[in-house]
Amino acid sequence: MEAGDTAGKRQPSLGKTACILTGASRGFGRSLALLLAPWLEAGSVLILVARSREALAELEDELQCRFPGLKVSSVPADLSTEDGLQVVLRGVQDKLPGAEDLERLLIINNAGSLGDLSKSFVDFTSPAEVNSYFAFNVTSALCLTSSILNAVPEHPGLCKTVVNISSLCALKPFKSWTLYCTGKASRDMMFQVLALEKPDVRVVNYAPGPLDTEMQQLARTKSGDPEVRQQFLNMKYSGQLLDCRVSAQKLVNLLLEDTFHSGAHIDFYEI
Repeated sequence: MEAGDTAGKRQPSLGKTACILTGASRGFGRSLALLLAPWLEAGSVLILVARSREALAELEDELQCRFPGLKVSSVPADLSTEDGLQVVLRGVQDKLPGAEDLERLLIINNAGSLGDLSKSFVDFTSPAEVNSYFAFNVTSALCLTSSILNAVPEHPGLCKTVVNISSLCALKPFKSWTLYCTGKASRDMMFQVLALEKPDVRVVNYAPGPLDTEMQQLARTKSGDPEVRQQFLNMKYSGQLLDCRVSAQKLVNLLLEDTFHSGAHIDFYEI
């Protein structure tokens, strides 16, 4: 479903929304921001979070030009640090509209990293390295999501939705991908617990499929296991990698239909 694809019929929308999107400056996050924007009603707020100030500013300008009724704000920050997390939380609190005006709170946890793919399990002997990885990939998603949920008071008609950008790696192990697989599995379970504890919050773990991104290039060139490297090379040269826009559109459709079981892990190829 794409905006305006059915002439003469009223299209669904996400209503007046406050949307917080991490990892927004490139790849899947950037595509998602551009595809979500048409479905956010005038007066909605889209808060973009990423490390790159310049890339965020470019995206903010593009969105503001194309969707003048949308309030777009960017918050450059490093979510792997306590200071960076606090910068985002302050930015979100400053930019959120009055809760009584909101129809939907949408939190999309897209930010993530691969970790050192050159290492096997037994090479990870530094607690500092491992803790740094999980601070960015797990801790920040938990603390940011819980803090935003707590900051927005309940009121009748408010729908709260939390999206975790997951991966097949949350379910299936890959050699030399110790940190990434563990981080994705941890996040999936973390958000399943949220769905169980908070039935009023809609939660989905969306695995976007093998995307043609810079991260995929790293997988092809830096994975320590030669079989894994070859597997990703084969996917690249056989045309199996997905355009970010195609996968992002499926997630937008999923949110618009809003029929998923809260807490579910949903793969691109399942919908």
